[in-house]
Amino acid sequence: MVNIRNKREIDLIRESSQIVYETLTLLGENIKPGVTGEELNKIAEEYIHSRGATPAFKGYMKYPKSICISINEEVVHGIPNRRKLKEGDIVAIDCGVLKDGYFGDSAWTYTVGQIDAEVMKLMTITEKALYIGIEQAKSGNRLSDIGHVIQSYVESHGFNVVRELVGHGIGTELHEDPQIPNYGDPGEGILLKSGMCLAIEPMVNLGGKEVYTRSDGWTVCTRDGKPSAHFEHTIVVSDNGGKILSDGTLGK
Repeated sequence: MVNIRNKREIDLIRESSQIVYETLTLLGENIKPGVTGEELNKIAEEYIHSRGATPAFKGYMKYPKSICISINEEVVHGIPNRRKLKEGDIVAIDCGVLKDGYFGDSAWTYTVGQIDAEVMKLMTITEKALYIGIEQAKSGNRLSDIGHVIQSYVESHGFNVVRELVGHGIGTELHEDPQIPNYGDPGEGILLKSGMCLAIEPMVNLGGKEVYTRSDGWTVCTRDGKPSAHFEHTIVVSDNGGKILSDGTLGK
């Protein structure tokens, strides 16, 4: 069942998403060569708690940390550790927050110093794909319209979307129905309705679409070892397209 949220619920999801935005902004200020995932995780956890919220990921299906940090060929779900970031890396950070019974979820990919031009293009296209997907999250469209425009845009630039991992509904659970693939034909799936809250999150590979999961049971990597980028926003469906709840504004 896909939930239709009322104004109060949307405001609560927005508040949690605001904390996610603030956390990701703070982490971005601390990303530099030599910093470790453990250090970034500590910064995130302390900030989330300071805002009266709880890290949504810690303990979720026994995940051990408060954020996911995925470097270069790591697509998603990388576990923060003592590995030091180095010049030329890209690092995707996924963050979720629970406050007052409602969740927010967002992910950004950051550069560590100067990066290769083709990798920068990958990041730019992935972020743009997120926003054109959000534009399709309007009442009257079908669910697959979101993934179709993301896939079409990404592939037109020579990159590939990951198939095994998808976006999701969000609200009183971190992951709710519906699942939102970043690919597919248009005009399929459920009818979108105003008040549905969704986390849209294209994961795009520089090389092939194939991925595998490391022996830690969490970290998903590209099969060919080429970089991957990840951007995500929590949004609410409206008559005019998705309204972003995790963009740093509490404006109604």
